[in-house]
Amino acid sequence: MAIKYTLGHPPKAAKTGGLSKKITFIGLNFYPEDTAIGLYSSQWVQHLEDHDFDVSVITAFPYYPQWEIREAYKNKPRFFKEEKGKTKIFRYKQYVPKKPTFFRRVLHIIDFTIGTFFNLYKIKKSDLIIAVVPFTSAVFLGYIQKKRFKAPLWIHVQDFEFDAALQSGFSNKLNGVFSMLLKLEKWLFSKADIASTISLNMLSKLEAKTKTQTFFLPNWIDGESINPDKATQHKYVSSKKKKLLYSGSIGDKQDWQAFLQFCADLNEKKYEVIVVGDGSKRAWLEKQINKINLVSLYPPVKSDELSDLLCSADLHLLFQKTDILDTVMPSKILGMMASGKPSLVIGNKDSEVKQIFEISSGGLFFSNYSNALVNAVEKLMECSSSCEKMGKAARAYVLSNFSKAEILNKMTEKAKTLLQHN
Repeated sequence: MAIKYTLGHPPKAAKTGGLSKKITFIGLNFYPEDTAIGLYSSQWVQHLEDHDFDVSVITAFPYYPQWEIREAYKNKPRFFKEEKGKTKIFRYKQYVPKKPTFFRRVLHIIDFTIGTFFNLYKIKKSDLIIAVVPFTSAVFLGYIQKKRFKAPLWIHVQDFEFDAALQSGFSNKLNGVFSMLLKLEKWLFSKADIASTISLNMLSKLEAKTKTQTFFLPNWIDGESINPDKATQHKYVSSKKKKLLYSGSIGDKQDWQAFLQFCADLNEKKYEVIVVGDGSKRAWLEKQINKINLVSLYPPVKSDELSDLLCSADLHLLFQKTDILDTVMPSKILGMMASGKPSLVIGNKDSEVKQIFEISSGGLFFSNYSNALVNAVEKLMECSSSCEKMGKAARAYVLSNFSKAEILNKMTEKAKTLLQHN
């Protein structure tokens, strides 16, 4: 079944009359985190502020993707308030495990939830509450605010964390616990007035979890922020060899064993593989790639360097675990495609990511690792015209379907509609 992304034209601005338009935004990840959920939440709030909403953010101390509280925040008090523009940010210094095992992540969630509970009462008025998942506990915090202020609750799902854990095999040992968690998730989702998520397959999953009104609100890309026409060669990607790039979180959702096998099968005289990022598996990966001469590992770049980095590659890499389906839509794909360069992706054969690449003709997709994959890369890299054609198709598709301005305008109008009916 082909995917059709339809945002349509944003409706005319809803009149908000004398509403104070106070919004409480609850989520674990926020500015200055500038990757993944933190990036999108920050841009969402900035857009609301630009449209004259009064936003208060309840969040954690920045820690992702390094899994360590950032240096600038380490000496701040446990409860810390700051401002970014007109937005007020209430932070709680949560427990962050240096080695985030499953059970340490659970402690991470519990600590954030309990500590953040006290920040809720620093908000004196709210006309709309937005809670971002993960964590699912953000919905619980949002529900408290909904009851306090008799205001609508909007939940936005970036990742189904319980489903991801189930597909990773944790349910084999904790069947009873996960059964309870899934029931709790369904109950919490039912308390929302509206629920959104970032892919069409995830939307179907969301609709199975709640009878609340749902809608499609994908992550977005700014064609100016990732622009091959303005990019210059990045210092990480300076080799004269063909440059294959992975840029993103180095975590558990990627298939690093397939990645290592791929690197081992490449001709080191022709190719260089660059990994840029941080995350829970970085230390492990660093040890593994010491055995492979053609791989280099670098820390994450600043946001203003990202366009140069992505546009300097000859081919982007994303190796997902093929047993994980539609619990998350990798946002890094949008930047990869916007760079105007082709991509090589391994993923589930029934995934939405596969359909995107089939429709766009913007890259190579495989549902498992084999010699055919390496041969396809060899053939593509030898033909510059095919690379250019594929890269242009990828950029055209992603800018047509995931425009930042159009998606955020749609989000703003939805917020105005909720406020108008409150």
